Amino acid sequence: MSASMRMRHRNPQHGFTLIEIMVVVVILGILAAVIVPNIMGAPVKARTTKVQQDIRAIESALNYYKLDNFFYPSTQQGLEALVAPPQGEPPAKNWKAGGYLPKPPKDPWGNPYQYLQPGTKGEFDLFSLGGDNKPGGEGEAADIGNWDLGN
Repeated sequence: MSASMRMRHRNPQHGFTLIEIMVVVVILGILAAVIVPNIMGAPVKARTTKVQQDIRAIESALNYYKLDNFFYPSTQQGLEALVAPPQGEPPAKNWKAGGYLPKPPKDPWGNPYQYLQPGTKGEFDLFSLGGDNKPGGEGEAADIGNWDLGN
């Protein structure tokens, strides 16, 4: 009998049994139940952290602006005063050539940061309106401001 004939007579088992497949599916389900909730919250936490870092960087730029000009930009002049020489009052006589920031800052949702001077919670208020770009909100839609940083 040739080798090919002997291989035909053996009936080797191919594939997986139903029990093996079910065990793998259960294990994958358990892993998904543990891992997915942790991963799903990561983008929101990352955006919140990005806003906090941006606010600190913009605060630094505002403080340098104040060192040069003896006051913060007005609400009307806004954060644009950190990028280009501001118009209006008060005049920025010692505005640094090249500016204090390379471009107007945007939050992680693509919206401009909000700036009020004088602020309601300090010398100035600097904040993001969150994912919904509306005042108030909860979760990802919550406002995040310099008052939240605990400086």
